[in-house]
Amino acid sequence: MATIKAFVLIVVDPAKTIEVYNKLNAVEGIAEVYQVMGPYDIVAVVEVPNLSDVPAVISRHIRAVDGIESTTTCVSFPEAG
Repeated sequence: MATIKAFVLIVVDPAKTIEVYNKLNAVEGIAEVYQVMGPYDIVAVVEVPNLSDVPAVISRHIRAVDGIESTTTCVSFPEAG
């Protein structure tokens, strides 16, 4: 079965960027976390077996982290074939 990837673009309170980064690295379902420059502060790569698993990771484990101000999620789908 193919893995579903979601790229979560995160705006963080500047005073809490390192704390948020460290907390996200410990979340099950998050495969990679990057600090970035631009309109977003952190990009988290969620990898889960099913599309239906994405909302739970975002709402329960990402948006619940203190210091996160907003998120934008871009879901990629595996190629059929």
